[in-house]
Amino acid sequence: MDFDLTQEQKAWQKTVHEFVAKEVRPKAREVDAASEFNWDATRKMGPLGLLGLNIPETYGGAGVDSISAAIALEELGWGCGSTALAIAAHNGLGSTPIVLYGNESLKQTWLPLVSSGKNKLAALALTEPGAGSDLQGGVTTRAVKDGNEWVINGAKMWCTNASIAEYIITLVRTDPQGGSHSLSQILAPTNSKGLKIGPAEKKMGLHGSPTHAVTYEDVRVPLDNLIGEEGKGLQQTLATLDGGRVGIAAISIGMAQAAFEYALEYARERKAFGKPIAEQQAIQWMLADAATEIELARTMLYKSAWLKEQGRSYGKEAAMAKLFATEMAERVCRNAIQIHGGYGYSSEYPIERIYRDVRLMTIGEGTSEIQRMVIARRLLAGE
Repeated sequence: MDFDLTQEQKAWQKTVHEFVAKEVRPKAREVDAASEFNWDATRKMGPLGLLGLNIPETYGGAGVDSISAAIALEELGWGCGSTALAIAAHNGLGSTPIVLYGNESLKQTWLPLVSSGKNKLAALALTEPGAGSDLQGGVTTRAVKDGNEWVINGAKMWCTNASIAEYIITLVRTDPQGGSHSLSQILAPTNSKGLKIGPAEKKMGLHGSPTHAVTYEDVRVPLDNLIGEEGKGLQQTLATLDGGRVGIAAISIGMAQAAFEYALEYARERKAFGKPIAEQQAIQWMLADAATEIELARTMLYKSAWLKEQGRSYGKEAAMAKLFATEMAERVCRNAIQIHGGYGYSSEYPIERIYRDVRLMTIGEGTSEIQRMVIARRLLAGE
């Protein structure tokens, strides 16, 4: 299967790379140190199309193909993990459910708003204090009908973008009887009465990507804020996560590429025992492994994105790409620190930050263990 990029995709890659090199990467250290989201760069992403990767042009988005979307996220990951994760969550998790399942009113109201760069972004709230991987059985946040409104009560955690979002698509239980058709997705504007966003979580890395606990105390929203059909929330969420895994794979590859480039440059310049350390076989093997694994991960990424674009089943391939790319990126970053020696452990060098940032990737949007479970189930089902 040939994944040579088209001329349009190559031009898009060049445009995004140049933008990231100018607007995102130079501020990555500052974003991390200050734990502040890079709004300056994000405002400029709207006209470029980076805030509407999956949103059709009809609603103000760029509507790029799936490989182009993956390219954009990889470039953002190359520049700054924090910024990349926030933009990926906005596109893949916060916008996509409306694009795929939302009614016309929701599309016209919210998609142009969040894709312009002039306003806040989008978010999706799934995880709860007692429910991470077990969404079907663990979600306790509830929504009940009262007249022409939904009334939402409950709590979510680890909600990426909550404080910088116009709305949060919230996975809620609409049928107390339970089962696979007991959950629904409902859009809750962040300025809704009773919706409270907690302080930003203090994290190991990705300091510039705000993550929050969110509580809902009698939050009332119109019945029309239901995303898709009532009772289809679990199925919609799982489909959304398939696409999100492609995004996480792309970001991980971007961070690995950055770490590899820093390590390669350092190995050429640093001298030990009278010659550049790049001439040491131990260093060469680490560089060779990194380049090989990055190339393989990128091929897996493009394949899963291509299948998605073709409208074919891609859940297994997305899980494979996410699993391999995230674990690969951690290895590459670890070895990049090793190549830098003591300097790699210093915050004066970007490798230390990238290593902290990349650690989340094997956890978010399905842990590596969940990916293996997804892959195995698909294999055993004959897919």
